[in-house]
Amino acid sequence: MTPRVNNNAASEAVEVLMSNGMEGLAGAVEILLNAAMQIERSHYLGVGPYERSDERVSQANGFKPKQLDTRLGSLQLQVPQTRDCQFYPQALERGMRSERALTLALAEMYVQGVSTRKVTEITEKLCGLNVTSSQVSRAAAELDVSLSAWRDRPLGAYPFVFLDARYEKVRQNHMMVDCAVLIAIGVTPEGKREVLGCSVELSEAEAHWRSFMRSLQERGLHGVKLLISDAHEGMKAARKAVWPSVKWQRCQFHLQQNAQSYVPKQNMKRTVASRIRAIFTAQDRAEAQRLLQLFIRDYEQSAPKLASWAETALPEGFTVFSFDERLRKRLRTSNVVERLNKEILRRSRVATMFPNEASCLRLVTAVVMEISEEWIVSKRRWLSMDKD
Repeated sequence: MTPRVNNNAASEAVEVLMSNGMEGLAGAVEILLNAAMQIERSHYLGVGPYERSDERVSQANGFKPKQLDTRLGSLQLQVPQTRDCQFYPQALERGMRSERALTLALAEMYVQGVSTRKVTEITEKLCGLNVTSSQVSRAAAELDVSLSAWRDRPLGAYPFVFLDARYEKVRQNHMMVDCAVLIAIGVTPEGKREVLGCSVELSEAEAHWRSFMRSLQERGLHGVKLLISDAHEGMKAARKAVWPSVKWQRCQFHLQQNAQSYVPKQNMKRTVASRIRAIFTAQDRAEAQRLLQLFIRDYEQSAPKLASWAETALPEGFTVFSFDERLRKRLRTSNVVERLNKEILRRSRVATMFPNEASCLRLVTAVVMEISEEWIVSKRRWLSMDKD
């Protein structure tokens, strides 16, 4: 159960921010996190403070001071304890996983001497100057245990799977290269989102995508009715090899973007975009096909390359018409992965460049694991699955 912070703690945090502005942000987070951990302990015990119950699991046993170094500064936390020693606040663990991963990435740069002046300053603030290789290795190994377990966890049935990739700068053999971060998001039969897995590879070549897709299968992924992705050649080839019988929906958002490169005149772009949007929002496939034929006819003289491209590319975005209308808005694009990628970028751009692939994978995993867990515990369904 995810605890909710009480009104007193929230009011106190607001007062700190009002009195100190952004300089009081660390203090506000400290107040809210301490309150959340106390509420979580009450849920674990089955009783609130000063309450009595025969069904209580254990008893409160004070607090243990803990200093937590974050990008906001040092937080002085009071971690609630229980007499059975079995309780540890997940509010603290989930919230700081990505912080720890980022700290390790920065620390690795400092130790290996590849950091910029900006990164060195951040590392000094978070880790101190006396960071050694052995300290970083021990910390990384501890975090990697939980992150690897999450990446290798068993999967089940996911009717809809979204695939996408983004790139991060990684140091390899004394050179800086762009490594592909492969991401898969699944929708459960109940309509909830979940990040199925992530991987850091040298490129989006078929071999890398195929290995990633195979790993999802080996972990138990099944029941896939539709794959949603862009039309990268490596991904397409791997998809046909791994899931040859599963329907594929080409992202309509990317199709709209791709179309603009075939428009010969600037003043035509808005009209072309509007007409393609009308095709994708048609009532059914038959109407979409009719509008497409009109589009091809109207542009085969004034924009022959656009018409030729549209004839073969746009129908790849029609697969969604095979599903109920209420599902189409969510399934027609891979925007759900794009938004996740933006969150990864928000965390990773502080590091500028990763010293190795393992460091990159560590941070990416920590971020997507944290977000996926938030999706799972949410009471809201992302997709209505009442009908097939």
